[in-house]
Amino acid sequence: MTFKPAEWPRKLRSQEWYGGTSRDVIYHRGWMKNQGYPHDLFDGRPVIGIMNTWSDLTPCNGHLRELAEKVKAGIWEAGGFPVEVPAFSASENTFRPTAMMFRNLAALSIEEQMRGQPIDGAVLLVGCDKTTPSLLMAAASTDLPSIVVTGGPMLNGYFQGERVGSGTHLWKFSEAVKAGVMTQEEFLEAEQSMSRSSGTCNTMGTASSMASMAEALGMALSGNAAIPAVDSRRRVMAQMSGRRIVQMVKDDLKPSDILTKQAFENAIRTNGAIGGSTNAVVHLLAIAGRVGIDLTLDDWDRCGRDVATIVNLMPSGKYLMEEFFYAGGLPVVLKRLAEEELLHKEALTVSGLTMWEEVKEAVNHNVDVILPLENALTDQGGIAVVKGNLAPAGAVLKPSAASPHLLQHRGRAVVFEDIDDYKARIEDDDLDIDETCVMVLKNCGPKGYPGMSEVGNMGLPPKILKKGITDMVRISDARMSGTAYGTVVLHTAPEAAAGGPLAVVQNGDMIELDVPARRLHLDISDEELATRLAAWEPTHDRAPSGYAWLHQHHVEGADTGADLDFLKGCRGSPVGKDSH
Repeated sequence: MTFKPAEWPRKLRSQEWYGGTSRDVIYHRGWMKNQGYPHDLFDGRPVIGIMNTWSDLTPCNGHLRELAEKVKAGIWEAGGFPVEVPAFSASENTFRPTAMMFRNLAALSIEEQMRGQPIDGAVLLVGCDKTTPSLLMAAASTDLPSIVVTGGPMLNGYFQGERVGSGTHLWKFSEAVKAGVMTQEEFLEAEQSMSRSSGTCNTMGTASSMASMAEALGMALSGNAAIPAVDSRRRVMAQMSGRRIVQMVKDDLKPSDILTKQAFENAIRTNGAIGGSTNAVVHLLAIAGRVGIDLTLDDWDRCGRDVATIVNLMPSGKYLMEEFFYAGGLPVVLKRLAEEELLHKEALTVSGLTMWEEVKEAVNHNVDVILPLENALTDQGGIAVVKGNLAPAGAVLKPSAASPHLLQHRGRAVVFEDIDDYKARIEDDDLDIDETCVMVLKNCGPKGYPGMSEVGNMGLPPKILKKGITDMVRISDARMSGTAYGTVVLHTAPEAAAGGPLAVVQNGDMIELDVPARRLHLDISDEELATRLAAWEPTHDRAPSGYAWLHQHHVEGADTGADLDFLKGCRGSPVGKDSH
């Protein structure tokens, strides 16, 4: 893509607040000076907002205040004026009912911070998985020059000589306790090894996937995604990004210049190559909706179907993000995709260079971590989109994390009406279920939970685990953690709470999953399905707060990104009228 930088110098947006000698300008500028800023800082240089999602209750982002200082240093060095702005921060491991319900609230609040305050560009300082898409959504809506800096993954964990992947081993060890092959005491001992340094999950979970998506979209500097949180090179990346955003403002290089359809196709293929999270689907659809790009589930299936998974990381493989960084990180993967004609080489990045110019010199330092094609984890690693009478608008599955023998399966439905029903019955030895059945969970989608929680990877019944069975087909309108694994069909749309066919599945119904044929079928007649749907009535209303009500009444389906209907589209960042 050809990009023509704007002429410099020119009047910047922030000068509407700070430039001149009028009463209103003196009002804005004078109050800022109470922090000890000298007068010449307001002379027309770029004002850069560091949108910082640090919070003590977002442990993945707990080190971002330190990282923000490095961003500031880079901005000062490049002649900009840095201002740190606290941004809404939603952590998946602390927010209830689920951080996903607050992704849109975060995007809304940060969009209005960017639009309503005197900044010319933004550094999006993110980490935990919802913070990355929410800030990208805000930047796409305001179209202010923006660059992503992620906090980076934590260091490898080890327990009894085995690598421990954050999240992935939580599910694994929990199932082992239920199966009676691990003691509760051992589980508690392993807890500390799961999170042994600052940073996000060290697996290819949603946080690492979204860091990779930001880089593959061109919204972060090359190499940003994989640097460990505590590695000194992470701080260098922050400082270099601070320098770069100042020039982006001068050039007027905006998200709309970078977030093209080609950029999203690059990201989709990258997600397949890294064995990325199913959550990336709903987040990229939402970001595309904000910038005005027509992206659909069909694009995910079209672009990802023939992409091999070559990154050997948990939950699909055996290594962790630390090894991925040492092997060369995402630039190696992007180069490989380009060499296979699976990458739009000319896509523009925040560096001002094309994607190919950024990655063409990348070197793979460990072929057991970033695999050659002939040793790929799976030949078709992209997110599979299945459709049928059970999911007319689509559902998703991650083949690289699934059991190959279950990708074509027909079984009897065992239905849980909601997550409370599941929790009440799953450990009952009288539950009528065996390993050939299909577990079905309803009312856990964007409206139904509300917020679409990460409960789709339902733990198996203890009586199944004790037989040595570790996977079954599971279907729901929920999400699952990017650190999770299994033959799990997610994001079934329309969701049950909106009257989708999932709502009327009954115990004993036969369900057929055929991933190669991209089919998900409820084996009842069209007439029976129509009769059940006509008799269905909504029963779930979980809106205990004002925002929960707003979310439940305005959230769209997972198949279009689960954004709020009134937030879609790029609204720009005009300067509002001064009320003083």
